[in-house]
Amino acid sequence: MHEWALAEAVIVTVHQEAEKQNIKQITKVQVRIGELQQIDLDIFKFALENIKEIYDDMFLDADVIDLEVESSALKCKVCGKEWEFRDLSHLKEDENESIHFIPETAHVFMRCPGCGTPDFEIIKGRGVWIQSIEGVL
Repeated sequence: MHEWALAEAVIVTVHQEAEKQNIKQITKVQVRIGELQQIDLDIFKFALENIKEIYDDMFLDADVIDLEVESSALKCKVCGKEWEFRDLSHLKEDENESIHFIPETAHVFMRCPGCGTPDFEIIKGRGVWIQSIEGVL
């Protein structure tokens, strides 16, 4: 699943950054997840817990990973209307799935609720990134 690949990328990146910064024990990791990714948080947490076992030399406990979902913000380039992904209820399951794997496909399936154009920008709410890593040197 997509969540497993993203979880592995987070764990590998945290491990690499901890090594660069000579962190011996990680005490907090803040991960932000864009709403457009439509990550299943339970699967993502389960994947993080299992994948981190490979990197047990980091002293990284699953309970130090803080996940925060960032709401989306979309803005029409034609009429200027702003909306959020959750405002659209007409998407089919396969369309949601496509956006889950490749958020850029949102332009294929979504239209501005104001004027109907697919010409909009994603202002925020896509991607998965590590906001911060804290630890003991």
